[in-house]
Amino acid sequence: MEKVIVVGAGLVGSLQAILLAKKGFEVEVYERRPDMRQVKLQGGKSINLALSTRGWKALKMADVDQRINAISIPMYARKMHAVDGTLTEQQYGKEGQAIYSVPRGELNKQLLLEASKYENVSFFFNHKCLDVDLKSKTATFQDKEGNVVTTAKARIFGTDGAFSAVRNRMMRTDRFDYSQTYLKHGYKELLLPANEDGSHKLSANHLHIWPRGEYMLIALPNLDGSYTCTLFFPYDGKYSFNSLKTGQEVKDFFKEVFPDFYEMMPDVDEEYFQNPTSSLCIIRCEPWNFDDQIMLMGDSAHAIVPFYGQGMNSGFEDCAVFAEMLEEYGDDWEGLFRDFAKLRKPDGDAIADLALQNYIEMRDLVGDPMFLLRKKIENRIYDKHPDKWMPLYSQVTFSHIRYSEALATGKKQDKIMAEVMKTPSIETLWDSEEIESKILSQL
Repeated sequence: MEKVIVVGAGLVGSLQAILLAKKGFEVEVYERRPDMRQVKLQGGKSINLALSTRGWKALKMADVDQRINAISIPMYARKMHAVDGTLTEQQYGKEGQAIYSVPRGELNKQLLLEASKYENVSFFFNHKCLDVDLKSKTATFQDKEGNVVTTAKARIFGTDGAFSAVRNRMMRTDRFDYSQTYLKHGYKELLLPANEDGSHKLSANHLHIWPRGEYMLIALPNLDGSYTCTLFFPYDGKYSFNSLKTGQEVKDFFKEVFPDFYEMMPDVDEEYFQNPTSSLCIIRCEPWNFDDQIMLMGDSAHAIVPFYGQGMNSGFEDCAVFAEMLEEYGDDWEGLFRDFAKLRKPDGDAIADLALQNYIEMRDLVGDPMFLLRKKIENRIYDKHPDKWMPLYSQVTFSHIRYSEALATGKKQDKIMAEVMKTPSIETLWDSEEIESKILSQL
């Protein structure tokens, strides 16, 4: 049985371990953190996840989709909260299509539990990766007692996140390209508790957004009636992480900028100071592989900002695509590693661009009546001519179209819709044959 090593037992690493185990490999998984199956899961450090079509496909391949479905909540639409309390809604896809709110910790735990069912999977927790020897094709780890362990020669999958130790070693090789870009905004989690009877304080089947230009608050539902809320906020400025220093300043800010949220959570300052502030970073690198021995996947290869809800989904898609290509390539590891990296790199870049683009849409545009009208026009064309027009969001979220192709198609659609929205009296003509013909003639 051929041995492979997975460095990192997060979402992508644990899923990759399952898919490799199903193919008959002997899988050793190394993780610097303790075994999360045995520790109490806590919030405050990670954004709740939005699971969509690409992720579901990979989970189905791992035979865990039904179990994950049981811990997720479908969100069929965005619900936007204006400062004056006005609510508007935008459906995500066609009738019945949804993205699913799922708790990161519990999802990771379930994947680990599934992986541990396989006799050919071994876990080594509290093992920090010190180095990868590219010559001997081995990895060196240090356990919590300080003992140093070197693995036997094996193919290595680096799934150890945005600050990957595996990638760090590859960065010291010739002609390895790497970039990291931090946003001027960071984020902080806030837990909105359930009502006393355990019910949700907001409609449970929506992703709630408070778009405020420079700031944005979102809320995703949890099964216990609470909401995992995330404040996206600049580091500097009049209202920023660096300017709000007292509980009263935090209360005053929320009272002014997110008044309906403040009414539900007047003690917001306690959560604000209790939970850490985290940065937002985009990481790009190339190549994702070193010969036919090391492969980067997930955030190790393409960390992105969370504004399209595709960070986890794109990482899971890496695993699914690799498993399909492994079936096709057989023992041709050189061709498999080369072609997988070459295929997925443009898609990693594209979803990074799309996620940044969607941030502007979410914080600045989702409350704009003309933007919402544009989306209505697009959805009408999609309903009538699904073979000719699929909105960009649906391409990314509800299909398996490559991210790079979706980005290219989205740019063409954007130009067409920009012209359409200039039509005089578009507010009354939006569902007319004239507008429909105008769009179809440009496709």
